[in-house]
Amino acid sequence: MKHNAPAWQITFWGVVSAFCCYTCAYAFRKGITAAAFEGLVFGGINYKIWLVTLQVLGYAVAKLIGIKVVSEMQPAQRPLYLLGFVGVAALALLGFAVVPAPYNIPFFFVNGLALGMVYGVVFGFLEGRRQTDALVAGLTASFIFGSGLVKTVGLLLLQAGVSEFWMPLVVALIFTLPLLIGLWGLMQLPPPNAADRANRTERLPMNVTERKAFIKTFGFGLIAFILSFALLTAFRDFRDNFAPEILKTAGVQNAFLFTQSETIVSVLVVLLFGSLYWVKDNWKAFVIVNVLLAVGGLTVGLSTWFYQQGMLPAGVWFTLTGVGLYVAYVPCNGLYFERFVAAFRYAGTVGFMITLADWWGYLGSVSVMFYKNFGQPTISFFDFFVYASYFLSVFYLLLTFLAFRYFRKKYEATLLD
Repeated sequence: MKHNAPAWQITFWGVVSAFCCYTCAYAFRKGITAAAFEGLVFGGINYKIWLVTLQVLGYAVAKLIGIKVVSEMQPAQRPLYLLGFVGVAALALLGFAVVPAPYNIPFFFVNGLALGMVYGVVFGFLEGRRQTDALVAGLTASFIFGSGLVKTVGLLLLQAGVSEFWMPLVVALIFTLPLLIGLWGLMQLPPPNAADRANRTERLPMNVTERKAFIKTFGFGLIAFILSFALLTAFRDFRDNFAPEILKTAGVQNAFLFTQSETIVSVLVVLLFGSLYWVKDNWKAFVIVNVLLAVGGLTVGLSTWFYQQGMLPAGVWFTLTGVGLYVAYVPCNGLYFERFVAAFRYAGTVGFMITLADWWGYLGSVSVMFYKNFGQPTISFFDFFVYASYFLSVFYLLLTFLAFRYFRKKYEATLLD
């Protein structure tokens, strides 16, 4: 693609490439969620719970490593890193398929460890542009849509007779070629130009001193936001990993519901956050993002209450929890910090900020997994999800408000300087 290509062309190309690349990368991680492994128990714990917990733990460790790796990564290194990550993830799935249970459980820790930095790498292709809002909307919609699509493909493979142990690898192989096409598309994007740098500030790698300075500068607000994001990530991971079990208890067994519901959510997210491109003032865009975070958290709680009152069918309720969840979750994966950095005119890389938040987010997810599976093993996945919906709605709203209040005062102070 030419460096002087029209903005609409860069936007379209970037959205399609990012959506394709990350949707397919998701297939290397989420195929396991379609399997149930009914009757398999190890150490008194359901076999699938071991797999999901180890995978999320690996993902969390990768985020910790990524705070340094992603923030210091040079643009030319991104394609090789991404190929290396998905290659190791595929080998881990192969090991899981050929090594008998329960000795194959550790392979899912390796799988999560390999994939934990993929999002930060892909985001690096997109940040710092006037079109970044639309580009990131396409990227984040990919993991919403991809989650449902991968579950559907996995269930169809199981119904066709593929073993639960081989199914995750087969799913990954199906998506390998389109992943490579998507990565090639990202490599064709021209770097941010002078107008992009003037509007969104220049994005530079951050060394350890610069990372510490950022955390010190925005301390309390950053802590409140990261805590809210940890709640959101834990809720999102639980819904994603145990959706078949939740919906089965609710009386829904349609394999295509995953793709149908998450497609609806994906379209809404793309339209909603892609439209932020038209908001040129970065602080106003940041305010709008914070309003949407609150709306998302409120939607999760209200839809659950309406469902329990018998006012919503299970499928609609599950879709609405996804709408609320991802309206809040999507901007936290790029748009929140993209507009934050631009509003405060802070030179740095959003990839570091996302990976830092992700580390704590997935640490929260691991904590919830352990609490549910070892502290509350008698509570069904369905009941735990209902309780978590109310808990998230209340405390997420509180933490989001505290973070925004702090950042607003900080921004007003910069105007007086």
